[in-house]
Amino acid sequence: MNSKAPASNRRILTASLVGTAVEFYDFYIYATAASLVFGPLFFPSASASMQLISSYATFAIAFFARPVGAALFGHFGDRVGRKSTLVASLLLMGGSTVAIAFLPTYAMAGWIAPVLLCALRFAQGLGLGGEWGGAALLAVENAPPGWKARFGMFPQLGAPVGFLAANGLFLILGMVLSPEAFMQWGWRLPFLASAVLVGVGLWVRLKISETPAFAKVMEEGPPPAVPLGEVLTRYPLQTLGGTFAVVACFAIYYLATTFALGYGTTTLGYSRQVFLGVQLAAIGFMAVGIVVAGYWSDARTPRKVLMTGCLLTIGAGFLLSPLMGAGSLFLIWAFLALALFLMGLVYGPLGAFLPGLFPARVRYTGASMAFNIGGIIGGGLAPMAAQALADRGGLVPVGLYLSAAALISFVALAPLRREVE
Repeated sequence: MNSKAPASNRRILTASLVGTAVEFYDFYIYATAASLVFGPLFFPSASASMQLISSYATFAIAFFARPVGAALFGHFGDRVGRKSTLVASLLLMGGSTVAIAFLPTYAMAGWIAPVLLCALRFAQGLGLGGEWGGAALLAVENAPPGWKARFGMFPQLGAPVGFLAANGLFLILGMVLSPEAFMQWGWRLPFLASAVLVGVGLWVRLKISETPAFAKVMEEGPPPAVPLGEVLTRYPLQTLGGTFAVVACFAIYYLATTFALGYGTTTLGYSRQVFLGVQLAAIGFMAVGIVVAGYWSDARTPRKVLMTGCLLTIGAGFLLSPLMGAGSLFLIWAFLALALFLMGLVYGPLGAFLPGLFPARVRYTGASMAFNIGGIIGGGLAPMAAQALADRGGLVPVGLYLSAAALISFVALAPLRREVE
């Protein structure tokens, strides 16, 4: 490796990390706001639980938009290039997020308010649908031999970074503003702040070049006319297996963050600042899990690490009720820390695993579709389903829900041995 390579690699890894951190910041401020304020602000008066479920329903919309974004941006990412597609996805996501800051509430505009919220949430999902796959490819397609998982963990680290920025800002606002001021206008500030972060992400991404793998594909012949059609007809097992392999990571994350925050501040009765502080104290374990998974995956294989993480997550599901419902903040923190560490184990290897299922000519589309359709199954409905289960049966069925999601991913990984090893 020549003397210029390390600096080039640093730019590439920084671009993949910063971009996904911005994208996930945008996504998480919505998730946090959906748990804390969107119910009473954008929906008519009803029970607190129904307002929360309605808010979670708008949260789910982006997950259904993500496969559309994956197909759209994957099409151009496989035909035009990774760099320009990543810039476009960042602009769409960021612009939609900033626009949410200017929305009227239900009290101001009636049903127009939630309709506009849903439209912008859909646009957010479109942007994120094209973001993750491109960022993962940017990293792994520039990785030296034997370093794919460690390079692939950098876009994954954008998730805890984005979470810290999003929830940290909400925590600070809750501390410096009165509850009335926060509900009236303070919640809008994190959405406005996205404009600054998007500018930083664009500045970094515009400095990178195209990946060697895509350049080689262009040298070998014309790009695929319809990448999605090629993915579905030539690689159905990889697409299906990859889709269900990601169910566990989405389920564990959104149960440990979005659902836990809503449940903790309503049913359990903790203040917003206290519970956000508990989650912030636990999120570092997710970053640790991602780094451990990256090094471990290069030493073994991403598939083996994913299967191990799924088995451990099945067991963690049985701990959800006794720890979350024990009436102790320390035990709640202990469960969230464990859950987020395991989330790192089943999320960290995906940056190398999913792109490895597809050839470079359709890799953007294939990896993005699997990741984002799996997001619908594992994460899109998780907070709403978990809240409904908790309303009827307490936390035990929520834990079983988590275990079932991990079992689904474990089973899906089994037949993929030949494709990734």
